[in-house]
Amino acid sequence: MNAGLIRRVEVVAGTGRHVVQATATVTPDGVIVALLGGERPHVGAVALGLPRPSLKDPARVSSSVAVLPVLGHKDDEVARPAAARAARELNRTVVVVAGLHVDRAGQDDIELLVENAGQALTRLIELVGQPP
Repeated sequence: MNAGLIRRVEVVAGTGRHVVQATATVTPDGVIVALLGGERPHVGAVALGLPRPSLKDPARVSSSVAVLPVLGHKDDEVARPAAARAARELNRTVVVVAGLHVDRAGQDDIELLVENAGQALTRLIELVGQPP
């Protein structure tokens, strides 16, 4: 394996029990993103985002996404939009693994985790899009 062809980027958003650690492994053929956090990071869903021409405007990039959630988890609600956005903005194939968990989470906890995941993804996309 030629390690020089692989680049890893890592960012953190949020604090305490709402922290989200986001990593991207950038390969010549695509990007692997992990959005993990809360009190029990885990594998809750996997989403594959594929860039494609927009159906409304073929000059613009859109994306199609396939999702596989782990039974009983709702992490697909983070993985799907993250894969769609990253594939569209990076114009590359993207895999997202998401696993965010806070024990006895209320609506505010969930919203904060989702917000932190979004902030982490924004920063990852910025960093991945920059030259190495």
